[in-house]
Amino acid sequence: MFRIEQDTLGEKQIPADALYGIHAVRAKENFPDNSPFPIEWYKAVGIVKLACYRTYLKFCDAATNKLGQNLPFETIDKKIMDVLISAAGEVADGKYFNDFIVPAVQGGAGTSINMNINEIITNSALLKMGNKCGDYTYIDPTEDANIYQSTNDVIPTAFTVAVMKLLQTLEMEINNLRQKVEEYERENRDKLRPGYTQMQEAVPSSFGLLFSAYNEALSRDWWRVSKCFERIKSVNLGGGAIGTGISIPRFFIMEVVPELRSLTGMQLSHSENLADATSNMDKWVEIHATLKAHAVNIEKMASDLRLLASDVARLKSISIPEKQVGSSIMPGKINPVIPEFIISASHKVYSNDVLISSLSGQGTLELNAYLPVIGCSVIESINLLIACNQTLLNNLFSGLIINESAGYQSLTHSPSITTALTPHIGYHKAAELAILMKNKKIDIFEANSILKIIDTEKLKTILEPGNLLKLGFSLDEIC
Repeated sequence: MFRIEQDTLGEKQIPADALYGIHAVRAKENFPDNSPFPIEWYKAVGIVKLACYRTYLKFCDAATNKLGQNLPFETIDKKIMDVLISAAGEVADGKYFNDFIVPAVQGGAGTSINMNINEIITNSALLKMGNKCGDYTYIDPTEDANIYQSTNDVIPTAFTVAVMKLLQTLEMEINNLRQKVEEYERENRDKLRPGYTQMQEAVPSSFGLLFSAYNEALSRDWWRVSKCFERIKSVNLGGGAIGTGISIPRFFIMEVVPELRSLTGMQLSHSENLADATSNMDKWVEIHATLKAHAVNIEKMASDLRLLASDVARLKSISIPEKQVGSSIMPGKINPVIPEFIISASHKVYSNDVLISSLSGQGTLELNAYLPVIGCSVIESINLLIACNQTLLNNLFSGLIINESAGYQSLTHSPSITTALTPHIGYHKAAELAILMKNKKIDIFEANSILKIIDTEKLKTILEPGNLLKLGFSLDEIC
């Protein structure tokens, strides 16, 4: 069973019970892609529509109070507005998402997103009133569901709402991971291991210092994400097509953002320059740079832990949890799938960063037609990073084991440990010890017992964790 819908281009057959309409069908035909549109953005459009409808009712009440019942313009019946409000609330809850058929990659600056959701809200409202889908003589997707709105202010505002919600989750997940990493830092403060520079053993370090570097990086990420809200809180809702507010009541323009702020509980504000907020995308380039920085930090951390736990390492000083069978042909093989996921996801974020930057620069005059792809890419990156933080916490750090004896053995057998002796015996004598250790593959204590360069007890004192790890040395320590 089908119904016939019309637009300025002609007619289309639509499944009779479909909540989408002709505009969504044309978009689906024009953009034959299966990239999924984010449900977070879909739900946020519902919230924005809800704010618009509630503000419209307030405007009608204010106009009636001022001018009486004989208003100089037609108003939408309150019963219709009530069902539109009900339907928009359902969209805000994620209902009817199966009837949203527009893909993520599209043309048109988001008009297809706006109209598909207008159709869903309209047809849902029609059903609530006992009418059939497509009976637009009763409720119209453009005249009614889109009242005092434009794609160019509704869709970017909804994008902001969606991102702010996701950033709240990301901020929390980063901090959860950071707290776990901080536990490892605290618990392993004095457990020694060799440090590495350029993949080679360097000077003495500790597991505590290793995790402290990760903790500091995650702390910066947490702080940077917390600052993103301030950068994106200004929205252009009420600005209409290009930010001039043409054909929109001034009452509506001034009241719709406070209404949205009340609905969401978010610190949203009206942009002081609606034209700028409509045409420029640089704030999303800035926000995504923060996401990219976080991806860099977690990739570095995951790569380090994968390396230290690998079979390539001489002595595995760290063991990561075994999460999946690693081969269909090699029995017993376990692969580091969590670090590999983190690395893969991070590089997806990097590629999104290039796309967001380049398409943000493609904005032309009063509008950027590529907001849908920019927005979907930002949301994808945030969701990937949320997933990364969750799996790092639950599937890597929960179960990560520090092999203290392996770390200490690696350090005492590493010729690089002789660096700690140079203030006491000089570079050349330290080098004698290092060469003997390397040639005979013995530890520093055995090498010193052969060469007798430094008193054994003094050597032990110098190589205690507290002395190896403190910042620099004082003159008293070498006298």
